[in-house]
Amino acid sequence: MYLLEMNHIKKSFDGQGVLKDISLAVAEGEIVSIIGPSGSGKSTLLRCATMLERMDSGELLYLGEKAAWNGPDGTAVYAGKEKQKEIQGNYGLVFQNFNLFPHYNVLKNIIDAPIHVQKRKSEEVIREAYDLLRKMGLEDKAEAYPCQLSGGQCQRVAIARAIVNEPEVLLLDEPLAALDLKMRKDMQMELKEMHQKLGITFVYVTHDQEEALTLSDTIVVMSEGRIQQIGTPTDIYNEPINSFVADFIGQV
Repeated sequence: MYLLEMNHIKKSFDGQGVLKDISLAVAEGEIVSIIGPSGSGKSTLLRCATMLERMDSGELLYLGEKAAWNGPDGTAVYAGKEKQKEIQGNYGLVFQNFNLFPHYNVLKNIIDAPIHVQKRKSEEVIREAYDLLRKMGLEDKAEAYPCQLSGGQCQRVAIARAIVNEPEVLLLDEPLAALDLKMRKDMQMELKEMHQKLGITFVYVTHDQEEALTLSDTIVVMSEGRIQQIGTPTDIYNEPINSFVADFIGQV
């Protein structure tokens, strides 16, 4: 059974097709990178996977359970609000611009949602938060505010905030794009190590081919709203399926 399945997903904005019959399955424990040029539909696909964006048609399953499916008229029908909320609780989200609360210190940024939204015990969440900060080399920054941190430190806090909710799958939308080259390289290695330690499934959106080849178990190459190829980094690099994939990956 796959952790996440998306079957025949279609999505348009103002009559313009952004996702054109996309099918993708993500196995538990994988790092799946979705790559492609700007405007290829990567971020929209991620938002549809988490139900932040409603697809026009298609089927969405989480651990074999349907979150959305096609109704009699061929348009997407979603499960009830409680079921959606339950499924969304299994996702952690990390975005390019961090989205940290500037008026909260690092610790409060991490513990606020688990305590007040998930209603978990404060002591347990605080203990987990300090453990995560230790793993990320930020144990001395618990009382600091986002404006006092570097870009890389802010991104690590954003990742810790997503992980403390104990998600089954962590979705990262170009999380390193705002960092300088050296910090990006360092964070790539940190993400890989984090994945190995925590065993969380990663779905990772990037336009950086080298980043995808470095991090991934599986790479999904997209262009103009369609999947061009799915395969291992070795397969994608050595055996591109068409000229677009060859040109796009060949830039590395």
